[in-house]
Amino acid sequence: MRFTYTETMCDPSFLLPLAQEAEAAGYDGFALPDSICYPQHSDSKYPYNADGSREFLDGKPILDPFTLIPAMAAVTTRLLFSTFVVKLPVRGCVLVAKQAASVAVLSQNRFKFGVGVSPWPDDYRIMGVPWEKRGKRMDELIDIVRGLCTGEFFGYEGEVHQLEPVKISPVPSEALKILVGGHAEPALRRAVTRGDGWMHAGGDPEALASMITRIGELRREHGKEKEAFEIHVISMDGFSVDGVKRLEDLGVTDVIIGFRNAYANDKDTQTLDEKTAALRAFAEKVIAKTR
Repeated sequence: MRFTYTETMCDPSFLLPLAQEAEAAGYDGFALPDSICYPQHSDSKYPYNADGSREFLDGKPILDPFTLIPAMAAVTTRLLFSTFVVKLPVRGCVLVAKQAASVAVLSQNRFKFGVGVSPWPDDYRIMGVPWEKRGKRMDELIDIVRGLCTGEFFGYEGEVHQLEPVKISPVPSEALKILVGGHAEPALRRAVTRGDGWMHAGGDPEALASMITRIGELRREHGKEKEAFEIHVISMDGFSVDGVKRLEDLGVTDVIIGFRNAYANDKDTQTLDEKTAALRAFAEKVIAKTR
């Protein structure tokens, strides 16, 4: 089992020290969210918390992960970084491929590109992208990012995207891992057919086992059961040694660990020392006892 620490919506000056502390404590990775902006008026609902509200994001500091991860990679040597998740369909194909490739290069291949379809029509409207065909747009963007990250000339003729042959440079020396987030059937299928893994977004803990079972069915259906595949989850089972064993038995490869309620509307008041103490205590209680 790999352990990924997550912290966000806190004082931005805490993030680099926390990356160093997480690496020193034995964590394997650090997961970072993506949020471009917050609309003043919206009736959209968030699918992964109890009441569907999104006020927890209002005014909260979330740095652009393509900017933040290279800074964190520069002060660490081993820690892996993942986006959790970038709203891929609202972005331009060549630019997002260039950003992902650059982060992978600057981090020396310590970057896993977590991507998802935003649940909010507002994101599409604000970015000037149609809400319709977002799933097809997502599929094509994954193909294009992979193609451009080879470093060769790559063109594309899709239903949504048309791209004349272009090349970007530099590209990472190892293939970029793409992890697909989302709980709906199309997201699970996309993770299997186009991704290198799946990212769980939390929510109902009872649904986790059934989603992992479905992923296994889809992998067999598409002849991919023998290929490497990562499953990153948020679960209360991740906070105990016995719980970690249960997750491993389900097929989980990576558990994402955080120490406060990210959905709280209140401003984060934890100090850097308090955050550091929490991540160290978990490392001693759980990580050290599972290795």
